[in-house]
Amino acid sequence: MILTKAQYDEIAQCLVSVPPTRQSLRKLKQRFPSQSQATLLSIFSQEYQKHIKRTHAKHHTSEAIESYYQRYLNGVGKNGAAPVLLELANEVDYAPSLMARIILERFLQEHEETPPSKSVINSMLRDPSQIPDGVLANQVYQCVVNDCCYGPLVDCIKHAIGHEHEVLLRDLLLEKNLSFLDEDQLRAKGYDKTPDFILQVPVAVEGHIIHWIESKASFGDECSHHAYLHDQFWSYWNRFGPGLVIYWYGFIQELDCNRDRGILLKACFPTDIVTLCHGVA
Repeated sequence: MILTKAQYDEIAQCLVSVPPTRQSLRKLKQRFPSQSQATLLSIFSQEYQKHIKRTHAKHHTSEAIESYYQRYLNGVGKNGAAPVLLELANEVDYAPSLMARIILERFLQEHEETPPSKSVINSMLRDPSQIPDGVLANQVYQCVVNDCCYGPLVDCIKHAIGHEHEVLLRDLLLEKNLSFLDEDQLRAKGYDKTPDFILQVPVAVEGHIIHWIESKASFGDECSHHAYLHDQFWSYWNRFGPGLVIYWYGFIQELDCNRDRGILLKACFPTDIVTLCHGVA
């Protein structure tokens, strides 16, 4: 799904006033029925992450942390089965999994002899049964399973979706009888930063020569695309020549402005691939 900047801004503006819940996503789908669920979810997640980055610091002051922790203790003291942490996160407009991390770190600082390491915290968030307090373990679990933008559950889902689309792209390349090297093969050859696939024989797409293809199981908005250009795409261009980026959930149309410089954007696998030998593949 390719959106104009104006269409994207209209969707993003609707997200300003809604909480990051699955109910909000359903309402967004009703508001924009012509957009796919996957595209809306990707935009929803990316816009919320921008908001969290803007407001992250205020939730991590010592005063804020102590206030949240005392409110948590008071809440579970009255009713340990109530979703105290989840409701607190929603009230202060912070991601539930990130609120759970704050309270878990504060709890462990109080009850353990040494400060908890990042790996220990991550392990407990992935498996709350490791938390040495049953009430807090349940509170953390509620936050993790109800967070649709952050946390270990979301990370696993994103990783699986990314891998699924890489497998899909591999199958499509094989179907077209295109010879390629994948990321693992390239790293075995000593490359440290590589696209998902290098074409051993370049092809043409819409009149542009393509040497590599990168799969992105997300929507290409301005923020993420410019970051990818800086951190990945121009590096690929410098090493391997011009290439193709597939944003499987769509992108902002105006971002496809570097075709003549060697980076082409598509929202699906191209159907008009021209090979050097036999014309359209």
